[in-house]
Amino acid sequence: MNAYQQTIKMEIGCSGIGLHSGKKVRMNLKPAPPDTGIIFKRVDIGNHCEIKAHISNLNNVNYASTLCKNGYEVQTVEHLLAALMGLGIDNVIVEIDSSEIPIMDGSAVPFVFLIHEAGILPQERPRQYLRIKRTIKVGDKDKFIKVIPENQLRITYEISFNHPVIGTQRASYVCNEENFSKKISRARTFGFLSEIKELRKRGLTKGGSLDNAVVIDDFRILNGNLRYADEFVCHKIIDAMGDLYLLGYPVIGHVIAYKTGHGLHALLVDKILRNPNCWELVTFEEYEREAELAAVTGIELQTDFVPKDMTVDMA
Repeated sequence: MNAYQQTIKMEIGCSGIGLHSGKKVRMNLKPAPPDTGIIFKRVDIGNHCEIKAHISNLNNVNYASTLCKNGYEVQTVEHLLAALMGLGIDNVIVEIDSSEIPIMDGSAVPFVFLIHEAGILPQERPRQYLRIKRTIKVGDKDKFIKVIPENQLRITYEISFNHPVIGTQRASYVCNEENFSKKISRARTFGFLSEIKELRKRGLTKGGSLDNAVVIDDFRILNGNLRYADEFVCHKIIDAMGDLYLLGYPVIGHVIAYKTGHGLHALLVDKILRNPNCWELVTFEEYEREAELAAVTGIELQTDFVPKDMTVDMA
């Protein structure tokens, strides 16, 4: 956890192709002042259309998370947002000259590399965290996502596909910079060969290839080996982290997801913000002060934290 907000030290950029649009795009990351947040700027549009990464600007969750303002879109923001969240970047300007963030290799690791190359700069403004006080849940017993109180951000995710390559996978990670960089960030998006023709008829995955996604036929992976044994579920954690950053604050709580996706991620973010009695904003200093008090008095912090060794009931 960081006591202060952070941005990047210098401007840095890359070029790539949009996964769904198939269009070439140049992206530049630029430092931003405290309390700016994550701002997407369409430099291909007159007056440089700016869209803040916030749930209020979410327009579409059809196979990716798309932000929109004044009729102008920025598609597939989740992998970049996950990298920014995973590395603790609060303030940055993201300039693009097309409608979609470049897919790169289908994971978040190219963006991790860019941020590390640019350098991370602490800023003289306290960082606020959205700390969960009461459980919030959306979905049903077949598909759901919820967040419960805990003293750190942890994501537990389970997926289940009737496919011999994937089957059921479950992973649980405390989301800090080390875990994100080493254990999650390299997980690529994945898709089924049988669905690609239909998706392209619908104007999706025009830029998809064996270079930027794990592609699976009826029995096997078509493009090499997995990067992690649980790469499929790890990529879902990347998607969840990116979507959660649309809250506008890093979260302190345990997110538990079962067979879900962008749509339910967005519903959870919206429900959190609509229920302010279930959370509070705290600074790192306030959090540390409460932790010290708890250690001295034996009284737990204000939330009913989940023990680290707890077995989570996915239902």
